[in-house]
Amino acid sequence: MNIRNFDFDYGRRAFIEKTTKGLGTVGVLTSLWPEACRSGEVGGAYPDELNDIEAFTKGRVKVGDVVDQDNIDLIQDLVDPILYQEVKQDGRKFFIQPTARSIEMLYPPYFLDATIRNQGQATFDNIGNVYTNDGKPWIGGLPFPDPQTGNESIANITLAWGRHDKALYALPALVISPEGKEQYQYDFVWAEHQCTGLVHPDAPGVYLPGHEDEIRLNCIWFTYTLDVKGHAFLSIWKYDQRQIPLLYGYLPNFKRVRRFPANQRFEPYMAGMNLYLSDAHAAGDPYLTWGNYKIIYRGPFMGSTNDQWSPTTDNWIPPVVGGQRDQTYFYVGKSLIPEVIVFEGEPLGYPNAPVSKRRVYMDARNSSIVQSITYDRFGEVWKSFEGGAGQYKTESHEMLVTDGRPEHSGHWLISHDVQTSMVTRIHLGEKCRGDWRTALDPNEDVLNNYMTVQALRRLGT
Repeated sequence: MNIRNFDFDYGRRAFIEKTTKGLGTVGVLTSLWPEACRSGEVGGAYPDELNDIEAFTKGRVKVGDVVDQDNIDLIQDLVDPILYQEVKQDGRKFFIQPTARSIEMLYPPYFLDATIRNQGQATFDNIGNVYTNDGKPWIGGLPFPDPQTGNESIANITLAWGRHDKALYALPALVISPEGKEQYQYDFVWAEHQCTGLVHPDAPGVYLPGHEDEIRLNCIWFTYTLDVKGHAFLSIWKYDQRQIPLLYGYLPNFKRVRRFPANQRFEPYMAGMNLYLSDAHAAGDPYLTWGNYKIIYRGPFMGSTNDQWSPTTDNWIPPVVGGQRDQTYFYVGKSLIPEVIVFEGEPLGYPNAPVSKRRVYMDARNSSIVQSITYDRFGEVWKSFEGGAGQYKTESHEMLVTDGRPEHSGHWLISHDVQTSMVTRIHLGEKCRGDWRTALDPNEDVLNNYMTVQALRRLGT
């Protein structure tokens, strides 16, 4: 006989109280972070129904079920309005996965180590930048693993996008028209290099020598199709979050590098794509160029937070489903997240931005992005940014870091412009055209090979 210590609505009431008061630690039965550090588990911080979709829905939905237009209403309160519309009206489907209970399933290993090691050492200065308690730039991991405000939430995301010191992501992309046809096809490489908060054991320290006043370097170069091949862009982020990043681009038609203005952050990467630099990781701009952050909801949610790697498919692409030709969306799994933090912010530093606000759905267990929704300047829903992440580990395949633990990163994203019904879907491939391969913390000089103005010219030729 299973004796319940808490009634079914205990979690709901706790979330309402935390959201109303604007206070409260992550977790319901206990604070999540002490529990995770003690036991390695996150499930103990929540009552049974928040760890099990079958318990939450009283048996109406269970692990292994496929959610489609016939049963999405059973969990409508657990999904965002755009996902609901995609399933209900456009034939999208997804399947139910178990909820991750181990903290190691939710983080890259070395980033998790740094988060645990450095907890309690972060603070905001009088401007709003994050420093250690002794006044130094942040030293690695989540600065606020127990986020209690919108500012702490956005800082967690912005200070470490990919949660690796350096990375090359090979990204095949497709733009699908409202008729379900492939309208554009691109391959590109997204490269990141952290300058502060380095976490890998082989790093020269917590700061990249000579770049202590910068937070990251980010370079993008296109390798396909032929008409866009060679276009490359370099973004240099200062540590001060009031400063808009420097943005350089190599244009092969002119065979030169030029510097772009700040409003370039709100233009598509390439024709047809509804993704902007500002959209990256739902935190594509320095967080102090935005403002009025506020938490509007805490509670359970469905998200693709674990087991998203597809190592047995061609170039790791997930299956597709939905739309008029059944190829508009990735067919992926989603699990019950016990607690998301939903917060909003406004682009105060960009007077001509086409955006009025962004609503971010963040997994409270690891401060990762589940979904974000952008609103146009008139306050209408415009587009979504939905991602899937998880360990590189299945029953038959695995990728390990140097100490033998499973690697972890993002694996796919879908951006849906609901005003034009255009969908951009991108997956993390093993490789992309041009023979570029995904590499996490590669043993090469990523800085000089890809993150300089001179490197832009080489990448563009």
